[in-house]
Amino acid sequence: MQASGYPAAAALGQTRTPVQVSVILPVHDAEPWLDECLGSVLQQDFEGSMELSIFNDASKDKSMTIIEKWKEKLEGSGILVVIGGHDSPSPRGVGYSKNQAIAQSSGSYLCFLDSDDVMMPQRVRLQHAAAVRHPTSIIGCQVRREPPNSTERYTRWINQLAPDQLLTQVFTSNGPTVIMPTWFCSRAWFSHVGPFDEGGRGVPEDLLFFHQHLRKGGGLIRVDQSLLLYRYHPGAATHSVLETTIWTHRVRFLEEWALPHWATFTIWNAGRQGRRLYRSLTAGSRCKVVAFCDVDENKIKKGFYCYEDSQERPKPRVPVLHFRAAQPPFVICVKLDLTGGAFEDNLRSLHLQEGRDFLHFS
Repeated sequence: MQASGYPAAAALGQTRTPVQVSVILPVHDAEPWLDECLGSVLQQDFEGSMELSIFNDASKDKSMTIIEKWKEKLEGSGILVVIGGHDSPSPRGVGYSKNQAIAQSSGSYLCFLDSDDVMMPQRVRLQHAAAVRHPTSIIGCQVRREPPNSTERYTRWINQLAPDQLLTQVFTSNGPTVIMPTWFCSRAWFSHVGPFDEGGRGVPEDLLFFHQHLRKGGGLIRVDQSLLLYRYHPGAATHSVLETTIWTHRVRFLEEWALPHWATFTIWNAGRQGRRLYRSLTAGSRCKVVAFCDVDENKIKKGFYCYEDSQERPKPRVPVLHFRAAQPPFVICVKLDLTGGAFEDNLRSLHLQEGRDFLHFS
């Protein structure tokens, strides 16, 4: 329900002439970053029509004062600003805020922006051009992290995935291979896939949408330029999502989207993560696991892993093999970049094809 003082989103969407691109900006207590964020909207070099759709999710700081100040500057430059929101005691969450910002907007394309991030001037122009060519894809981009050394491995992963890995690495703990703060897509495709889950704090609305996008046959494209300053700080909404929640969604999507194509498979890692994956699978998927593989001689020497907590009789005993004695396809539960290159060398030595012969679940 819209709080007093805010326009009704549906009415706005019905009465205004559509523009080409709507920048979708959910805001909750974003005072420290809003000036930079809104300034980056003003600096876009896109020559088409553009609007900024802001939904204020019960901010208690000076976010609205900053927004009103920038509204005049933006509209003076030809960027229409649409503001909605509510002033309830508690925020409704990122998924709800994004859905509301989209509902009150009118652009044919949606450019998602987090209130603590900063767009480079060419972002809308370059991603719009890619989205026109790929109307059923999520368009992402490379990023620059702030502070620069805050998440070095993750940032490298975001920026260096090969085009085919945008699909083959969708099961990893890093989350969507095209990360949410960089998303750009057509409104028509968003409507086909969405909306975002509105469960609120602790719900990975971006991951759930990403999985649904893939179920619908959507593509993944990355513009290989750094078009976003992607800020890392303790207050970011992503920190509210528990690792166990993400794990559960990842396992279920692996079982739904990948494992049906394999009659059997091997889990690469007989250690904690590999065994955790095995225990997390449904009984039908566990039956497809023919072996674990590893390089640890102690694990290999034991010969098998026994699932002691299983209700099955006899309890499942899965062989543990050296990786060279194991058969693909593999679900790999080894963290990349953490073995000094030894794991990557071992994997390359088998001459396997990512996607067909192995998937990363690290």
